[in-house]
Amino acid sequence: MATNGKSNGTQGDVIIGVRDLVVGFGATNVLDHLDLDVYRGEILGFVGASGAGKSVLMRTIIGLLPRRGGEITVLGVELSKASEAERRAVERRWGVLFQHGALFSSLTVAENIQFPMREYLKLSQQLMDEIAVAKLEMVGLDPSVRHKFPSELSGGMIKRVALARALALDPDILFLDEPTSGLDPIGAGDFDELIATLQRTLGLTVFMVTHDLDSLHTVCDRIAVLADGKVIAAGTMDVMLASQHPWLKAYFHGKRARAVGAAASGQMAGALAPGR
Repeated sequence: MATNGKSNGTQGDVIIGVRDLVVGFGATNVLDHLDLDVYRGEILGFVGASGAGKSVLMRTIIGLLPRRGGEITVLGVELSKASEAERRAVERRWGVLFQHGALFSSLTVAENIQFPMREYLKLSQQLMDEIAVAKLEMVGLDPSVRHKFPSELSGGMIKRVALARALALDPDILFLDEPTSGLDPIGAGDFDELIATLQRTLGLTVFMVTHDLDSLHTVCDRIAVLADGKVIAAGTMDVMLASQHPWLKAYFHGKRARAVGAAASGQMAGALAPGR
């Protein structure tokens, strides 16, 4: 399944299972009897049109939005039937990076990273300080930034600090909401590489909501596509490129798609070749 050095989730070992999920606002259902499996050890890219409900699904899985129906099972625990203790035990095993970082503006970088530790663990301040430094180094930041406030950081640094916070409790699952949005192409590429490296070294399962076609090509083992409140397709990039579904064709073969860009580059190179 995985190519270009990407991880290889084992199909059949479902770490997140969503069945018949209904989520809505007012009279409108955004997710309409949706089914989805996420396999252990894979990076799943979750795509769809703007407003289709991608972030709604992620926020529903982690408990920030209520559901109207259906089941969500994470790490073998059906969340709606779990006790408070069971749910907190599952929550400790996932980390979340929100689209704009969602750092607490009144807390320093170190205090932001330590926030999950204070909520779920009982550790000394010295140990939390040491862990915060380790997490900063893990995401490629100098430990000296731990004393800074979010307002003193660049957009790329905010993303990395938010990622360090998501990794604070050594999770099994990492939820990423548009992790490369707002980054320049070089910064986005570096962040993709960081995610892939962390996934390999830590054995993470990654659920990535994204619009970034480069991310889908370079780091995702599988892609799931949301339309009309349901997952209309799930598979590798080859499956996406071969699909005849109108939305998939427009998305993966459109003007901004890699396939078209690569073909155009090849045609231009041929036209400029000596003897042409």
